[in-house]
Amino acid sequence: MAFSYGQQQQRAPVGGPPVSKVELSVSCEHLMNKDTTSKSDPICVLMMQEGEKWFEFGRTEQVANTLDPLFSTKFDMDYYFEEVQKLKFCVYDVDNATSTLADDDFLGSLECTLGQIVSHGTYKKPLVLKAGKPAGKGEIKIVAQELTDHHVVDINFRAHKLDKKDTFSKSDPYLEIHKQGKDGFWQLVHRTEVIQNNLSPTWKDFTLTVQSVCNGDYEKQLKLVCYDWDSDGSHDLIGEATLTLRQMIDDNQGGRRQVEFPCINPKKTKKSSYKDSGILFLTKCILRKEYSFLDYVFGGCQINFTVGIDFTGSNGNPQDPASLHYLGHGQPNQYQLAIRSVGGVVQDYDADKMFPSLGFGAKIPPDFQVSHEFALNFNPQNPYCMGIDGILSAYQNAVPQIQLYGPTNASPIINHVARFATQAAQQPGASAYYVLLLLTDGVLTDMDATREAIVRASHLPMSIIIVGIGGADFGDMEILDGDDGVLKSPRGEPVLRDIVQFVPFRQFQNKAPAALARSVLQELPNQVVQYFKKRGLTPNTPNPTQGPV
Repeated sequence: MAFSYGQQQQRAPVGGPPVSKVELSVSCEHLMNKDTTSKSDPICVLMMQEGEKWFEFGRTEQVANTLDPLFSTKFDMDYYFEEVQKLKFCVYDVDNATSTLADDDFLGSLECTLGQIVSHGTYKKPLVLKAGKPAGKGEIKIVAQELTDHHVVDINFRAHKLDKKDTFSKSDPYLEIHKQGKDGFWQLVHRTEVIQNNLSPTWKDFTLTVQSVCNGDYEKQLKLVCYDWDSDGSHDLIGEATLTLRQMIDDNQGGRRQVEFPCINPKKTKKSSYKDSGILFLTKCILRKEYSFLDYVFGGCQINFTVGIDFTGSNGNPQDPASLHYLGHGQPNQYQLAIRSVGGVVQDYDADKMFPSLGFGAKIPPDFQVSHEFALNFNPQNPYCMGIDGILSAYQNAVPQIQLYGPTNASPIINHVARFATQAAQQPGASAYYVLLLLTDGVLTDMDATREAIVRASHLPMSIIIVGIGGADFGDMEILDGDDGVLKSPRGEPVLRDIVQFVPFRQFQNKAPAALARSVLQELPNQVVQYFKKRGLTPNTPNPTQGPV
């Protein structure tokens, strides 16, 4: 594919909308010198993986005669938390005018994920050659910055002495805000409530994103339109005013000064006696930042991942090929696939990659007593596994050593993770959030205790992902998800926020492995932000000197 410098190819969307848009800035140090009479003339090419294939996303400009290039071309890309977005940064010494790279000297590459980059903010690593050998002392540094504008405005309007439009009563006014599109047409942004029979109404406060109000252009023309509501839908125009968001923010002075706008009806302006159809007052227009998921990640918030695995007898004898825990057919079972899919995404946001891995519902060695909360590696003092491969290794090692039993009690593992989340909640700042992946094959025996545990956990920095393994009826699990109503404890206490996501694995059995992660993790960034927002916790200040852990 022929590329001009700076041209970039976004991938087609697969799941939901991106969490955000990020900008990647690239620089290199100590590159190998491939030129005889001068230094290398490097460019950086960014490749992105789509399925099993790599495509060129974009490339920087060429920086002449340097081994320490600082590229000015940025890579702007959509960021999806719920996906593993694999990237490859390839650095070449270009000595000709062709767009092909086959005839240019390769100076090294870095393969990583977008999640790894954003979880560090500044990501610096050695470059390697195609054989995996170090590319001399060459290093690449990638700095991530969020581009999406997360500012919002808190707004309030009132009016005074609006025109009377109804015969037997006063007007029933409401207000609309419109923005002008590129085509010149006006687009509705917001509509207030109707206030009945009142010529001097005060409407309720409302909050809008800057993006929705003016697409980030504070000088974009806006129009306030005031109508008299009629039950038959033939609403009468009272008047309108034009303004910009910049004017609203500056003139209102953070809510300290009311701003007047004459409410003008264009049809009446030809009358010499006409002055206005009332006055609109902007009583509040306060600009503030709503912190995003990436703000918290850039501030060092760690996403701590824990796995809980159901080892009850209903899974079937692990030596039987029909068992959900069968390991002998050379293909990963549903438990292994779910751990790989979800854990593969979340692991990028945990610095030490040490994951507590627990089982429940089995008789365990050495005395083979039933346990509903045991370490998968049989080390209760240190139940941590190194990376997703470590979890899968511990799982394969545990299956032949335990006796599947029952009942199916999930609350002990939820409470286990909640204890750590409680400790994190007592620490200052937004430094940690916990995610429990609970894998189970059937109906929970301790449904009441589980509901109670979830309600308590909804007050903590914690989310729960439940994946139903096998073909059982998971009707009770849908109740825990809360999508069809607010989950309540047996005592009647509702969850503070929705923290549970449930899906049956069978819905994803014939889909790409990444589909499961996309489904269950899509809500997680919002759950993280929601928790810290309720606590009034702002992101920690990033440490610019902190390198990768």
